Amino acid sequence: MTPTQSSPRKAIIIGGSVGGLFAANLLTRRGWEVEIFERTPEALTGRGAGIVTHPELFEALAAAGVTVDDSIGVSVNTRVTLAHDGSAVSDRELPQTLTGWGKMYEVLGNAFPGIYCTGAHVTSVASHADHAEITLQDGSIHRADMVIAADGFRSAVREQLLPTAQLEYAGYIAWRGLVDETDLTPATHAAIFDKFAFCLPPHEQILGYPVAGERNSTAPGQRRFNFVWYRATGDNALADLLTDANGKCWSTGIPPGLIRPDVIADMESAASDLLAPQFAEVVARTAHPLFQPIYDLTVPQMAFGRVALLGDAAFVARPHCGMGVTKAAGDAMTLVRALSDAPTIEAGLEAYSAERVQVGQAIVEHARHLGAYMQAQLKSDEDRAMAERYRTPEAVMRETAVSRRF
Repeated sequence: MTPTQSSPRKAIIIGGSVGGLFAANLLTRRGWEVEIFERTPEALTGRGAGIVTHPELFEALAAAGVTVDDSIGVSVNTRVTLAHDGSAVSDRELPQTLTGWGKMYEVLGNAFPGIYCTGAHVTSVASHADHAEITLQDGSIHRADMVIAADGFRSAVREQLLPTAQLEYAGYIAWRGLVDETDLTPATHAAIFDKFAFCLPPHEQILGYPVAGERNSTAPGQRRFNFVWYRATGDNALADLLTDANGKCWSTGIPPGLIRPDVIADMESAASDLLAPQFAEVVARTAHPLFQPIYDLTVPQMAFGRVALLGDAAFVARPHCGMGVTKAAGDAMTLVRALSDAPTIEAGLEAYSAERVQVGQAIVEHARHLGAYMQAQLKSDEDRAMAERYRTPEAVMRETAVSRRF
């Protein structure tokens, strides 16, 4: 064999978040040399968004060399829906493990033995007959056998390769936050902390569940409660929410620290008026609430010669099905399998694209179905009335963030 043939193949991954780390770990374990280029200047630690786990996620973690034990998340057995007065109006048994983004980042980062470059702003990608390459903001060019873009829902690589694929605002936002379990009153803790809890005020929906706490601890007393509150918001109202105190509008998402105090105050007032008292307490005691506009995005392909898209860089699904991280993990699993089965890198990436485009489309459509009620709130009275017919507590608990294969 020639030296070129015997040397390991090299992959560059753009984006060092969870999706990029899944791909990096899986490729490394298949003998690839992997280098990650992450735009942010520091490691992505401290992000605490909740994650609903699914069997496919655990399969991918095991394949990536991560030991899955009780410390991976917080287990719950019950789902409950609360009325406005805080009483339980419906419940059902559904065992599930809830974890946090920070926990996934920690275990995948610890498993990755390769090079992780921070502060690396990729300005362009290119695919050639015998290699792929990226260009950084400093003008340097880096070559590899393959480039995987896992640079998130605002992917610059997707913008370059598929400029017509644009985020579509769904007509509502999601407020999110975390509160330490020790900051909750005993009554609220007893009512919801060990459950996947819901509340369905008119035209809205909030849900919450326990996740790992500071330093990703899952020990009792050291965990947090994570909430997601969906609120219908028209285009003009959204533009106002996305505008900071200096008048700058952050079009696709405002940094939490720049949300205006009056916006936070209005949200907390609405929580007190509309939500069950347990959820109102969770919202009021959250130190740093944030909100995200809800978007859909689909792409017709995920492979471009020796360059491929992965995770939210390709398909952005509403969070109702709780599949964001699991989707990225599934992309990574399919990617390494397709590359192993194909005679060339290009053929492997094409096979990967053909399979995962179908899966991505199905997940986005399922998430649209689950979010149809919220989207209907900005439509006609007839649309709202029709949507209301399918929003029973039982239906919401049965369909939201449940495991299913696509």
